[in-house]
Amino acid sequence: MGMIQEFKQFAIKGNVVDMAVGVIIGAAFGKIVSSLVTDVVMPPIGVLIGGVDFSKLAVTLQEATANGPAVVISYGKFIQTVVDFTIIAAVIFMVIKGINAMKKKAEEEASVPVAPPAQEVLLTEIRDLLKK
Repeated sequence: MGMIQEFKQFAIKGNVVDMAVGVIIGAAFGKIVSSLVTDVVMPPIGVLIGGVDFSKLAVTLQEATANGPAVVISYGKFIQTVVDFTIIAAVIFMVIKGINAMKKKAEEEASVPVAPPAQEVLLTEIRDLLKK
């Protein structure tokens, strides 16, 4: 089997396509969550702490010179990234929790025995009587 044929078989397998769709949807979901953090959550937090923009917080170790740029520790960007991660993790946790709850409910509904139809019950009773 040629290399091209093997690649075709690999590429058209359902799980590869499912994974690709998952990655694309995940990227789009990431943009939504990033916008939620940046545009909705962080402004009120900034107001609560006095209008400080986390991403601008930094410590300058060495001022810029003619020979090179300033040496800066941008700890505010790190704080912003930690807050972003925490919110994204919480959102993903809630989504997974919701999906698991729906799966559990579906499994419980599927495991509930369904009463047989009246016709089947009657036929079973007739069979049992005939055995006697």
